Amino acid sequence: MGAALHTLPDLEGLDAEALKFLVLALHRQAEAARVEIDNLQLLVAKLKQMHFGAKSERVERQIEQLELRLEDLEMNQAAEAVNPPVAESATPAAAGPARRSKREPLPAHLPREKQTITPEHADCPECGGKLRPLGEDVSEILEFVPGHFKVIQQVRPKLSCGGCSTIVQAPAPSRPVDRGLAGPGLLAHVLVSKYGHHLPLYRQAEIYSNLGVELKRSTLADWVGGAARTLDPLVTAIRRYVLSGEKVHGDDTPVPVLAPGEGKTKTGRAWTYVRDDRGAGSKDPPAVWFAYSPDRKGAHPQEHLQAFRGILQADAYAGFNDIYRQGHVVEAACWAHARRKFHELSIGKTPSPMGQEAVRRIGQLYEIEREIHGMAAEERRRVRLERAKPLLDSFEKWLQEQLEKFSKKSAGAKAIQYSLGLWPALVRYCGDGRIEIDNNAAERALRAVAIGRKNYLFAGSDTGGERAAAIYTLIGSAKLNGVDPAAYLRFVLERIADHPIKKLQELLPWNFVGATVEAERSAA
Repeated sequence: MGAALHTLPDLEGLDAEALKFLVLALHRQAEAARVEIDNLQLLVAKLKQMHFGAKSERVERQIEQLELRLEDLEMNQAAEAVNPPVAESATPAAAGPARRSKREPLPAHLPREKQTITPEHADCPECGGKLRPLGEDVSEILEFVPGHFKVIQQVRPKLSCGGCSTIVQAPAPSRPVDRGLAGPGLLAHVLVSKYGHHLPLYRQAEIYSNLGVELKRSTLADWVGGAARTLDPLVTAIRRYVLSGEKVHGDDTPVPVLAPGEGKTKTGRAWTYVRDDRGAGSKDPPAVWFAYSPDRKGAHPQEHLQAFRGILQADAYAGFNDIYRQGHVVEAACWAHARRKFHELSIGKTPSPMGQEAVRRIGQLYEIEREIHGMAAEERRRVRLERAKPLLDSFEKWLQEQLEKFSKKSAGAKAIQYSLGLWPALVRYCGDGRIEIDNNAAERALRAVAIGRKNYLFAGSDTGGERAAAIYTLIGSAKLNGVDPAAYLRFVLERIADHPIKKLQELLPWNFVGATVEAERSAA
């Protein structure tokens, strides 16, 4: 199916012809995706033959691009598959693959671990009679633990009542991806390998093959698409939490994305919004929300921050200006950006004395911040007004004096004008202990994207960019809370299919450690 249920229009009031048109349109969309997948698979095979015959970096790059495009198309199919009806009280698990290929048995050489799932009641639920064995159903799940694979055999004995012949059997456990073969540990490993360690799925498939387990790229893509759909409610919950704070750090970075049908890349944007008030002594857990857009138009951050009310700490990106003008978001600038411009002048063959002096003065401000990091907001404000404000007042006057010594188009004048133009936003931190001196929290969050950008193309499509942003949100928020992303995702994927949607906050990263401690105590 080419569209998920939540993207369909309201069917009420549509006549038969309109419904037929809608069904045909969805069918054509799904068929077009299947045709493109088939064509890309043939092209990849052809290029690999060429690559084997005569090694070429250009051919190798083409293969990598096509592999990424295939990954995204196959993940899209899995993520957009229509789910079966589920109870409103539970978080819906993702639908399994839309296609029905024959499933090969799991490798016989892998170790097996049996889990017997017995009925809840020992006696017949109908008449209370004694139950006797009748047979059993066995299903297998491929699981990954650090260093090796194993197979979990889920055995569900069938019991028959001697009194009324009622057959009793425990229901099959829910899976994070409906009808999926992968266990939660393996799914977590695939997700973290792709989005945390930046290994495309076709490379993961090669690694797994070396470990004795043959997993097709298309199978891994089904799992990633399905898992992303399963995890989507958590991403939404983190976004709401981040934007409910009094202050967020915002930033963005370019990401190359394949342009479908053109064989080229275009430039999308990855946006990050970080809630982290630990520097001001807050006990609120930190979190990060990533978003993706196909370009850098100001409409995107305006949409992202539509519901936000508070302080936005960011660079001088013009796209934020309309947000500030609306009045519900207060601008706080970044001294790290201002310092960078002076630092560039202070190094090189002919270091600028003005640049060196500016860097020294900014360093004095940072020394104060190191001393008061972690103090309560009001205490930080008091210290800043007492010690930092005189330095800032002196710095502003000095910059104005220095500006008169440079020509308007010189690098020195531009560095000074940058700081003076942002001065009210740069010094706002001094009178508000909640604000940090810089926007490094957002810049740190974007490092993962920058590393992935160096290793391979960020995404095979805009949809792939959105999916990557969602998983980056979970991995990044786990890291901010000192939690291993793979362990956290396994914890979530083990539970989310049966977890009440109203208690979703229990599965957020900062609740992971407490839940693990409680489980260990119960097991002891």
